[in-house]
Amino acid sequence: MAKKSLCLYFQVHQPTRLRLYRFFDIGKDSHYYDDFANRTILRRVAQKCYLPMNELLLEAIKANKGALKVAFSISGSLMEQLDRYAPEVLDSFRALAETGCVEFLSETYYHSLAALGNPVEFRRQVLKHREAVEQYFGVTPKAFRNTELIYNNNIGKMVADLGFNTMLTEGARHIMGWKSSNYVYGNADAPKLRLLLRNYSLSDDIAFRFGNGGITADTYVQWLKKAIAEGGDVVNLFMDYETFGEHQKAETGIFEFMRSLPAAVIADGTFQFVTPSEATKKSRPVANLDVPETISWADEERDVTAWLGNELQQDAFNKLYAQYEKLSLLEDPALWNDFGHLSESDHFYYMCTKFFSDGEVHKYFNPYDTPYEAFINYMNVLSDFIIRVNDEISVLDANFAPSVPTPASASVAKSSVRKVAVAQKKVTKSPAKTAAKEEKAPEAKKKVARTAKKTK
Repeated sequence: MAKKSLCLYFQVHQPTRLRLYRFFDIGKDSHYYDDFANRTILRRVAQKCYLPMNELLLEAIKANKGALKVAFSISGSLMEQLDRYAPEVLDSFRALAETGCVEFLSETYYHSLAALGNPVEFRRQVLKHREAVEQYFGVTPKAFRNTELIYNNNIGKMVADLGFNTMLTEGARHIMGWKSSNYVYGNADAPKLRLLLRNYSLSDDIAFRFGNGGITADTYVQWLKKAIAEGGDVVNLFMDYETFGEHQKAETGIFEFMRSLPAAVIADGTFQFVTPSEATKKSRPVANLDVPETISWADEERDVTAWLGNELQQDAFNKLYAQYEKLSLLEDPALWNDFGHLSESDHFYYMCTKFFSDGEVHKYFNPYDTPYEAFINYMNVLSDFIIRVNDEISVLDANFAPSVPTPASASVAKSSVRKVAVAQKKVTKSPAKTAAKEEKAPEAKKKVARTAKKTK
């Protein structure tokens, strides 16, 4: 009997946080980022999560002779910060890449909502991220994971058009209905794109409920087996990498659990670890999944209301992407970089006003005291950014504006236009009319000669 697949994937991201940007800074100071907070938080997460977890996985891969396979998607925003503040973490990810047991996925470079905002920008960020993965880790991504697993039929089609054959998303209940997330599916508009759906219950057992106690490696293996007891080809465990050591503290035993889990899975023999690309090669899709409404892995609703659910978020989002047409006329790397960082999904997440089922989760990740403070701070930054874009457009217009003609030169210009128009009219006579005129020419000449003879 063929073994079932177990796909283990981690999202790795840290936002580029904005500094406290006051109204009176607008038009005067265009450095938007809290460099101290970004460095401090990144160094903390690196010590608590990235470095110990990368070391744990590297040891487990070697101990199990390559039987452990995992996948990562690392945002471009984080790669920049790692390069600047914690290059040793990049080295540890390179060591994992060299094992051949780790797949690096592609995503939007800035961990943005570009798939919902602008298809052209979405493509630009995906290609930029692909180049960054090639540069840092020496591999070319073949599978794709959109920001926060955001997905619909149209996004899947865009991803397929970019050449990816595998995409990760959420096994949302309102989309799946009676169907199981433990199979491979196809995209309704691009059937060649293979979809892997997150098993949210088993993933959240580790990501959110592990600290409650009672979860051991052997217990978890039994839960995995129960999940596919009535059918299924693959169990997909997708979660934030910061789960380990940051969200679930080391004292909960999360590292010991992850150290023992691979050996327990392999010893049981029901599953084999696979990367996302391996999972979709191993198992054929059972059906095409129709997802007309946008889904994500966030909150109880599994939609995009965590980022675009209120008027504050929508106003900020729309005003940012309203600059895209003007920005596309400019070749200013600094403006493009700021636009990218301002498009990070985290800024809109901080403005979320949910205070019920998911309120505590939003509060935990939010550096602002209230969503309104997040909105005001962001809009102050965006106001300065818009001023810079408009200033550059004004310079561009001034450089390419035609000179205003004097009255004399204007009349000459009009005369020239008339002459050109007449010349064009002569040139554009149809061949049929020209031929007809040439056929009538001899007869016309004879008529003129007869008239002249009578006159004499």
